[in-house]
Amino acid sequence: MKIVHICLACFFSDGYSYQENMLPKFHKALGHDVEVIASLVTFDQNGKQTLYSGPMQYRNEYDIPVTRLNYRQPSQVFSRFRRFKGFRDALARSAPDVIFVHGCQFMDIDVVADYAKRHSHVQVYVDNHADFSNSAQNWVSRRILHGVFWRLCARRIAPFTRKFYGVLPARVDYLRAVYGLLPGQCELLVMGADDDLVARAKKPDARVRIRERYHIAPDDFLIVTGGKINRYRPEVLDLMAAVESIERSSVRLLVFGKASEEYQERFEALCRNDRIDYVGWLPSAETYAYFAAADLVVFPGLHSVMWEQAVAQGKPCLFRDLEGFHHVDMGGNAMFLRDVSAERLRAAILQLSDDPTRLAAMRRAAEAASGFFSYREIAERCLQ
Repeated sequence: MKIVHICLACFFSDGYSYQENMLPKFHKALGHDVEVIASLVTFDQNGKQTLYSGPMQYRNEYDIPVTRLNYRQPSQVFSRFRRFKGFRDALARSAPDVIFVHGCQFMDIDVVADYAKRHSHVQVYVDNHADFSNSAQNWVSRRILHGVFWRLCARRIAPFTRKFYGVLPARVDYLRAVYGLLPGQCELLVMGADDDLVARAKKPDARVRIRERYHIAPDDFLIVTGGKINRYRPEVLDLMAAVESIERSSVRLLVFGKASEEYQERFEALCRNDRIDYVGWLPSAETYAYFAAADLVVFPGLHSVMWEQAVAQGKPCLFRDLEGFHHVDMGGNAMFLRDVSAERLRAAILQLSDDPTRLAAMRRAAEAASGFFSYREIAERCLQ
């Protein structure tokens, strides 16, 4: 079966572990013929958004053909509304049996609708990565961009769509509340982790290697956190302050990622603590080894794909308590904090580090549920 993944609503970046990367990888592993059609939006080696400038057609690290499309001219207009040069021809050449649209927020979705109308055998699936924490942040965005333009896009493709997927419970709700889709049209499709990297990280040497690199003893209580430290996730600084305030040499913290300029000074000051190690920006494949080394993984800010990756590795986790984001609670594997101040984070860390019985129970719950976040299984579920 030929499956084409359309990544025109947002970014597509090779070498990452986003859903846009993982579903094509595991659809191919399941024996399907797979292709990606993507915009030029990508990330550089430091995780900063940029525009792709390489060959417009190539094979990625999974030997999957990728076609990059530039915006129509004038790009100042069409980059905003996401109209692309050559999309109709690229889709016709790919001749898909299944079209998986990653994000419906692009005006060229009418090309997909026209193709599906002319090829009635084609199955269309659409996912959604927008919610009220990352989209519709002001009146113009909520009422005009999402409330008019992207709502029209969702409604345009709806008659041809087998299923709309929200990748979080909050994103299922968003499809209904903002785009006016019916409950029966929408379903949760969780994000997950790369099965191959999870298996590699489960080998005992992965945990040992990371701990030895940072001189962390086997019985030290190691906390790991990571991602972008910016206005969406400044709470990582509170986590660092919480660890700094715990006067125990056995409590350690590894931080990977990158702090934005506005937080750089405070971040560097907290990094001077000898129990806090800053790793720098990591390729997504390497984050799995760091999670493997952890006793507790903590994400005190807004959601990122690493929440699911940590749960998929069977790790006890501490998350910020956000409405519509409790899908990572698999029956006791996680603690949720509404208050993510340094004081409350400190208390939670001490509570868990002093209670090995509870931590072990969290670990067992996480390990029992980890398969739910397997991308191989997700890749199968999403085509049903």
